[in-house]
Amino acid sequence: MNNLRRTRGFTLIELLVVIAIIAILSAILFPVFAQAKEAARKTTSLSNLRQLGLAWTLYAGDFDDAAARTLTMGSSGRLIYWWGSWDGTILREEEGPLFPYTKGKGIQSDPSFPNRLRTAVGFTGYGYNYAYLSPSGRAAVLTEAEGPAKTVAFASSARINNWDYATPTLEANPYLDPPSSNFPGFQGRHSAVGTIVWIDTHSNARRPVLRLTDFGFGFRADDFRRANLGDIDEDNNPLTDELFSLIK
Repeated sequence: MNNLRRTRGFTLIELLVVIAIIAILSAILFPVFAQAKEAARKTTSLSNLRQLGLAWTLYAGDFDDAAARTLTMGSSGRLIYWWGSWDGTILREEEGPLFPYTKGKGIQSDPSFPNRLRTAVGFTGYGYNYAYLSPSGRAAVLTEAEGPAKTVAFASSARINNWDYATPTLEANPYLDPPSSNFPGFQGRHSAVGTIVWIDTHSNARRPVLRLTDFGFGFRADDFRRANLGDIDEDNNPLTDELFSLIK
């Protein structure tokens, strides 16, 4: 009997203590991991936008400093948008004006924006300052920009669609409207901040300026705030477009 070894297992209380400790550690660490993951996504988004801005600048350099147009007519009746061509059925991203400079379409996708929200002719990712860089389909001349470091080129974007659905629905948006258009499209989806690349190709992140009251064509401010959709604005005046206009 003296040579027999007696083994002792965990008591129920000890097991409960271990489970409680694991639960506490999980509650502490999981949010930290989620924040680290989102920070990595934001870094990727900033990198994507900077590459997109560089490709856009190279394009302008080859076309007498003319910015890429939002829409042109291609062969066989295809519409050429800045992100690709569309024939009514198929989106061909490799036929977009910037594709020869990016050599790929991956940088047009924001890692924090789900693909299920893409639109038929759009893509998941970023919006273009079309109102000032390609007004009425024409091409702005970049040398006319008075403050290239404070003029938006592209930014993380989305839109609320309240015309195709019974309820307002979030979806991708390749166009970025200025504040005066009353259609906030700058989305703070990286821990409440959005990413921007400016005409001088530097990129950074900032919080969207959210609308507090209803506006526009039957839009409800609450729908936009829930999606963290707001404006890129500096003077808190939605009637001015100081960060979009080339003329300061």
